[in-house]
Amino acid sequence: MIDGVIISPLKQILDERGKVMHMLRSDFPVFQQFGEIYFSCVYPGAIKGWHVHKKMILNYAVPHGNIKLVLYDDREGSPTRGELQEIFLGPDNYVLVTIPPLVWNGFKGIGQEMAIVANCASIPHDSEEIERLDPFDKSIPYDWGLKHR
Repeated sequence: MIDGVIISPLKQILDERGKVMHMLRSDFPVFQQFGEIYFSCVYPGAIKGWHVHKKMILNYAVPHGNIKLVLYDDREGSPTRGELQEIFLGPDNYVLVTIPPLVWNGFKGIGQEMAIVANCASIPHDSEEIERLDPFDKSIPYDWGLKHR
């Protein structure tokens, strides 16, 4: 587990009409402030990453489809510097992942359908506070290939 990353179970309320899927409320302990909410759609096998935010706190949930979210801690002075963390998100593991600033992250669509990743960010998007790397950049020691464990 990377220091500062919080995984919170989310409530799904089901009945014969369908369901309600909670994501983030202003009274949740992880809530800091509202900047914007957006949805990132990713096709199976596609990778969106790597990126790191200097100021933004990310709050990811996946209400449709499935992803493999990968985090990498390269923060100077962090007790978990150099660690990687994989988290599988989707309706079967419906959680909110709160990612602090300066933690590298990326995700890969898995399964058979496009996934929808919801992000309730703490600040509006600002291209000046984000840094990006190619998903296969060797400075992050991660292999995006399928793992047969």
